[in-house]
Amino acid sequence: MTHALGPERAAALTRAAADAIEAITDSEWPVLLAEALRELEATWQESAEVCTDVAWRARAAQNSALVLLTPEHVTDSSPDPVMWRTYRHLYLSALRYDFRCRTIESLMNKVPVSMLNEDPYSEALYAFSRLGQSRPDGLAVMDRVLVAASAHPKTLHVLLHGVWLGSLLPGRAPMLLALVGLLPEGGLSDPIALFRMASARRSLGHYPEALTAISHALELLPPGDPAVHADVVREHALITTARDLTQHALTSRNITPS
Repeated sequence: MTHALGPERAAALTRAAADAIEAITDSEWPVLLAEALRELEATWQESAEVCTDVAWRARAAQNSALVLLTPEHVTDSSPDPVMWRTYRHLYLSALRYDFRCRTIESLMNKVPVSMLNEDPYSEALYAFSRLGQSRPDGLAVMDRVLVAASAHPKTLHVLLHGVWLGSLLPGRAPMLLALVGLLPEGGLSDPIALFRMASARRSLGHYPEALTAISHALELLPPGDPAVHADVVREHALITTARDLTQHALTSRNITPS
């Protein structure tokens, strides 16, 4: 867990996630997780940390929350706010992993503002949906989230993902670097943060720094996730190609690179 917790609390949340993952091929895993988080009276931060990871595992197991839940689990209210927030986090996270920005935006436009005020993680997913479409109006949403979330790592990663995806956003590369810098240790021990950092450095033409970041990301990646590994390797190839093309262009014009 990335949120600062006592050992007993962290262990309980880890068990809740593990139980859901154990049942990940069954149709009841979202209910099992929601009931466990309700029993723990999980905060929005704790829900975000658990749901983000479990939603990813379910997608990899081809039993996504998108198959088992409905859009109404995002938009409807419930007398049990913790369970409903769990469903919202699971469904929206699954949409995020599938890059379905317009669907997220459409659903979130139906969620009461009062609900978002109590759940900065869901609002971060709303920001992701706009930023991922390169819409500058997503920047104002991102700024609200940054104030409300107090540099919560999982929330920052949602914003990073949106800015990374929004290739036409003004000031995109410096923005990525600024967001990475808000993570613990400036993102230097986080392979996904380093991946985003490398992308930003490549966009700025800082190829040595980009290669250092992406090489470090490859070293830190945990085993067993070939899709993420492939993305990082692809970024490495993009950096080296961009560097080589730049060097070739400079050489062909008889310019010595600094």
